Amino acid sequence: MVLKIKNNIYWVGKIDWVLRKFHGNELSTHRGSTYNSYLIKEEKIALIDTVWNPFAKEFVQELSKEIDLGKIDYIIANHAESDHSGALPEIMNLIPDTPIYCTANGVKSLKGHYHQDWDFHPVKTGDRISLGKKELIFVEAPMLHWPDSMFTYLTGDNVLFSNDAFGQHYASEFMFNDLVNQSELYAEAMKYYANILTPFSQLVKKKIEEVLAMKLAVDIICPSHGVIWRENPKQIIEKYLQWANDYKENQITILYDTMWDGTRVMAENITKGIVEADSKVNVKLFNTSKSDKNDVILEIFKSKAALVGSSTINRGILTSIASVLEEIKGLSFKNKKAAAFGCYGWSGESVKIITEDLKKAGFTVVNDGLKTLWNPDEKSKTACIEYGKKLAAEFK
Repeated sequence: MVLKIKNNIYWVGKIDWVLRKFHGNELSTHRGSTYNSYLIKEEKIALIDTVWNPFAKEFVQELSKEIDLGKIDYIIANHAESDHSGALPEIMNLIPDTPIYCTANGVKSLKGHYHQDWDFHPVKTGDRISLGKKELIFVEAPMLHWPDSMFTYLTGDNVLFSNDAFGQHYASEFMFNDLVNQSELYAEAMKYYANILTPFSQLVKKKIEEVLAMKLAVDIICPSHGVIWRENPKQIIEKYLQWANDYKENQITILYDTMWDGTRVMAENITKGIVEADSKVNVKLFNTSKSDKNDVILEIFKSKAALVGSSTINRGILTSIASVLEEIKGLSFKNKKAAAFGCYGWSGESVKIITEDLKKAGFTVVNDGLKTLWNPDEKSKTACIEYGKKLAAEFK
């Protein structure tokens, strides 16, 4: 499928309707994704990014129907990860002398991926190449979300090719932000930010401010995944600035796993106590063994506080909680509070372990947590309700 974006700019990517896991098995993609590649046909012709390698042959076949590949003057590699560069070997076999423009780290990464010494041209922020009456301007964007990442800006048409920034894992034939369901779009955009870009929030803020300072008019934003922002593209820039600023809503997220339901009973009674003490706070409850971890992480991203509970097993914690805590540590959430809870029968280490992990993850832990011996009786349930009321005050 070829889609005209504006004047001589065309989307030539691939919609992946069946994708449900990404980055190996690390990221859930309930609504599929797209691999966005862009063809610019001016006096000089440029191809910006390609597609994931399983679709490489299909991509080259379809692209060759749109243009004589030998007429491509420049290939722009905004990012070397294989969901963007996967078709490079296929296309470079056919046009091996075509220059590839990327950052210096992009050269290292592409060589590391494909072990080819193509005609690389490293670029820095402010470097330009001419397409005739229009130019491509490059803007380095390290750690958004890899060290090699960059943006490319097309003058005249005022289009920003932002690679992973402003993207979503969202498959749609409509391909433009004004044509799709807005609730779905923003749910996927926020999930993408929460799970991928959160650790780099300060860099996100700094890079957006840097691009804005360049006084480049932006009429369209073309990311590497999901739909293209053509109607009021500043809306997603404003959202990114909001999300990058230690984002939180009036929400408390409770995560737990349980062996024989005791920790579940604790979680539900703590929830009851929070709601009794504060009827305006939004409380969400997840059993991590039965929930998608990336959806859970999105809810933590939205929250001002998190409660984490687990039974004790083998002097440790249940694996689904351990997995989520490990993920949370890498995401470096800021300005969020937390506490722990859990049932035990013999040794009871889970609450202490969770508390320490939450501290390592950067949360402000408000107390030592709550432990319950065996399954909660009425006295223990009351203690959980009172603990919830206490937390409602401490989490304000």
